[in-house]
Amino acid sequence: MSTEDQAREGYSIPAQLKRLNAYCKAKGWTVSEEYVDDGFSGRTIDRPAYARMMEQREQWDVLLVLKMDRIHRNSRNFAAMMDDLGAWKKQFNSMQEKFDTTTAMGRFVMDTIQRIAQLESEQTGERVKVGMVQKAKTASGYLGSGVPYGYNIVESQLIIQENEAEVVCQIYRSYMCGRSLDEIAKTLNERGTPTKKGKVWMKQTVSRILRNPLYAGYVVWDDIVFNMGHTALVAPERFNIVQGLMERRRRDPRCAPPHRRVEVVNV
Repeated sequence: MSTEDQAREGYSIPAQLKRLNAYCKAKGWTVSEEYVDDGFSGRTIDRPAYARMMEQREQWDVLLVLKMDRIHRNSRNFAAMMDDLGAWKKQFNSMQEKFDTTTAMGRFVMDTIQRIAQLESEQTGERVKVGMVQKAKTASGYLGSGVPYGYNIVESQLIIQENEAEVVCQIYRSYMCGRSLDEIAKTLNERGTPTKKGKVWMKQTVSRILRNPLYAGYVVWDDIVFNMGHTALVAPERFNIVQGLMERRRRDPRCAPPHRRVEVVNV
């Protein structure tokens, strides 16, 4: 059950389990295990219970789901799963669609319905992207995932978190004074300064802060650069100087992570 399904009637975990167990009882089947991925989308196979289910395939004969989109919303992933089930001599049963994978017609109908499910999922993603692009163009709110270090989010707006903001300024000053990413991270850890998630600093964490135009007052989303109106922690001129320094200090371009320089200006 993905987060977008949690409010939909009949798709809660207890509701699904109740219906599935009743179906098994009516069929005279023994339930060997229940696999629950709460908060995960069917668009990906990177789900802990899904992986465990496949590893424990010797414990079951039939894979039962309430509805096909509970297991996959991607036709390629679904086809790969069906190939695996066939090779393992396992059966698949979708309770709501009532498909029988032992017949050619059943497999054909199942493949068709799965492609329709994928189409609906992709169309939803396209609509979401259109809305995000419009939001970016109008600069009507923060578009990033998670709360960036140095800020809190209040009503979709970035509000400075004073203690973290001072650390961001220190990071920029230290780098401009010639200190390396490793040295900056080490100093922060020695001082007992935690990251946003309470973890230790790594040079990659420092690098992301130095490369993010958010701290100069700008946001980049899908190649759109815009001023969202939040308070910058470093001047655009300083940000651009740091970008130039980072370019020159990269010793071996073949080993360096992809880097796109974003030039920001006062407007």
